Amino acid sequence: MFGSKKLNDLMAQLRPDLSRESLGVGPAFPGVAPNPLLSSDARKRNAELRTGALALGVLVDWREVGGDGSPRVVLMLDVETAGGISFRGIADEDLTITELTRLAPGQTLPVRYRPAVMDHYVALARDADPAQVRRLSDEIASRKRT
Repeated sequence: MFGSKKLNDLMAQLRPDLSRESLGVGPAFPGVAPNPLLSSDARKRNAELRTGALALGVLVDWREVGGDGSPRVVLMLDVETAGGISFRGIADEDLTITELTRLAPGQTLPVRYRPAVMDHYVALARDADPAQVRRLSDEIASRKRT
């Protein structure tokens, strides 16, 4: 989950709810960083995700993983891209208490992903233009009807 097999085994024992199987991702998923602020890979990934391609994710479930101040949550989403690709996406987000209480399975959220990497990581697209999200939603819905 985090690089070394020994650390993966330890994390699977400590947090079985964050295992690859529990999250619904394959063996290639690198895992959830214990502290993304201390991980240079996580910081780089988050910066890339902020400028990633827009997609829509349907919230499947979430796990609270801690956080000082605002809760840190791992969101599991079934993501569909404009190009018709579907995958299980994992977003590691700091949410406010208000945002956390509004989470509901089945909720559709705009997300960003890295098309060149396709490693299951996504980020909530809080900056997305509502008109662009609507167009993407209409495009995905029309593809499903045909």
